[in-house]
Amino acid sequence: MKRILFPTDFSVTSNTAFEYALHFADSFDAEIVILHVYDLPIVETAPLPDSTAEIFDIVEMNQFESFREQLPELHSIADRNQLSHVKMRNVLLYGDLLYTINKVCKDEHIDIIVMGTKGASGLKETFLGSTTASVMSNSVVPVLGIPSEAKYHHTIKDIAFATQYSEKDTEALRQALDIGDKLDARIHCVYIRGNEDAAEIDVRMEEWRSYYKEENIDFLTLAGDDIEDTLLDFVEEREVGLLIMRTHKRSFFEGLFHKSLTKKMAYHTKVPILVFQDI
Repeated sequence: MKRILFPTDFSVTSNTAFEYALHFADSFDAEIVILHVYDLPIVETAPLPDSTAEIFDIVEMNQFESFREQLPELHSIADRNQLSHVKMRNVLLYGDLLYTINKVCKDEHIDIIVMGTKGASGLKETFLGSTTASVMSNSVVPVLGIPSEAKYHHTIKDIAFATQYSEKDTEALRQALDIGDKLDARIHCVYIRGNEDAAEIDVRMEEWRSYYKEENIDFLTLAGDDIEDTLLDFVEEREVGLLIMRTHKRSFFEGLFHKSLTKKMAYHTKVPILVFQDI
């Protein structure tokens, strides 16, 4: 992990996430790319071409000034956490948020995105949605979502890795083990057993247990009809400091760990959630 993208709107939620970005950057000796994306206003009338250009120039100048004024607060957060030595770079871009984030990830060779997320429920969840949840579902790199209620703990000792013990999970687990090693944390591989699970799950779990026997890791099977609630209960009971998931396309395990579940977890978890994409 050498380069971290931190998209921000300079809200309180984003500033909370920045503290995590700083600590991750420090642990991995990585650089933070601070990104603010803005959009131009919709001009409903039909002004002259010159006046349209003038409007857009004013908006761009205002965005630049606002961006420059907000950056000292991020540097203050770094100072308060004694992390002012972390390498940081600032990028201000115009465009669609998701498209711009993915383009920056490609152009800058980003390894992970860290951004804040604010929980929602009911109609608010249905109609307002979550920018972070959308990024998690569409990003080309892993996304670490930091709930606004989260507080960084210098001793994250337990990391939950939600898995189906599939072959595609192994790369995400390898990176989870790397994070656990850097943070000196134990990985808990968690599988939620339903009523119609395939019999080979137990066989694959034992294969993993044998293969990773030298790692700081254990393997758990939990029973629960509601995957989200079961995971959240486990995270709370074990005081897990980080939840790691991978988005799965709907296939044999219909309804398990697919993108809609990942979005729900982004809304409802009170601990940071790191999502790896199924590409």
